[in-house]
Amino acid sequence: GKRDRVRSRGLGDVYKRQAAVGPYSQAVRVGDLVFTAGQIGLIPGTRELAGPDIVAQTRQVLLNLQAILEAAGSDLAHAIKTTVFLADMKDWPAMNEVYGEFFPSQPPSRSAIQVVALPLGAKVEIEAVAVVCDAGC
Repeated sequence: GKRDRVRSRGLGDVYKRQAAVGPYSQAVRVGDLVFTAGQIGLIPGTRELAGPDIVAQTRQVLLNLQAILEAAGSDLAHAIKTTVFLADMKDWPAMNEVYGEFFPSQPPSRSAIQVVALPLGAKVEIEAVAVVCDAGC
């Protein structure tokens, strides 16, 4: 159909069978776009956060997003929009520094929002929209 779901069980070894934390698809592909669910800094295959600090969690979030986008036929270089949810806006500078490592040129448009709380006590959650590049990301 016009809408293909990319579920955690369909990602196989690319995402090390990371289960979603709830009843949702980790990504949905519609036409030439991939919409990811928000990702927190879980170490693949576990329910453990990559670390207690914003730097470790942000890095893991972006690695997780990269794996999900690759499984859906895209990658971070083809991201056109991200939304960052922070448990504390004071973490924005440190998050931004790590984020910049993953988007060294032509970063996607982005919004950053402080929220009351995130799943499993995470400090950061990021979702992305990316263009499909099946033929050669």
